[in-house]
Amino acid sequence: MKAKLRSIAVVFLLMLPVGHALADAYEDTIKLYRDANESRQFFNKSYGYAVFPFIGKGGYLLGAAFGKGRVYRGGSYVGDSRMGQITVGFQLGGQGYSQIVFFEDKRAFDDFTKGDFDLGVQANAVAITAGASAQAGTGGATASASGTQYHAANAAKYHQGVALFTITKGGLLYEASVGGQFFDYTPKGEQLARRATTPQDTARWQ
Repeated sequence: MKAKLRSIAVVFLLMLPVGHALADAYEDTIKLYRDANESRQFFNKSYGYAVFPFIGKGGYLLGAAFGKGRVYRGGSYVGDSRMGQITVGFQLGGQGYSQIVFFEDKRAFDDFTKGDFDLGVQANAVAITAGASAQAGTGGATASASGTQYHAANAAKYHQGVALFTITKGGLLYEASVGGQFFDYTPKGEQLARRATTPQDTARWQ
């Protein structure tokens, strides 16, 4: 059943108007999160992070999301990642957003870069408010991000070794949970490819 849902989701994803991030989109997106009160501190205390300049998400009764990103360790680009997500239940509209995943320590980073990393269904992200000048396009994000110190101190924290933040690009979506996201990873210099070891894993990306 899960494999069937994933196959349907991939067909749905092909219908979404997802833009292709250019190289400078990564630098622009990282700057957004460095400028935001909620996420700024994590650049100094995290072992590494994965950044996704644009994730397209949408649905009605069956929702899906997909995005491509880069993984950094100590500020250096070390690999590529793809994110996928399938949700079932009432949801409406489509949404584009950027996302960053911070890894608290080497163990969390290693868990992610082994490939086939999953977020639990209860996973949550801190939503950062982007300025009105935000632009979501293939040229990357060109906006400032804002947030409150209260939010930064009380909502931004690691959970099971990771901390997640999002900046919404636009659109309408009632269900914006990051729970159930799954990721693959390919080291820099290698061709980005799925690392499927079981039929269930293979079905994720087909």
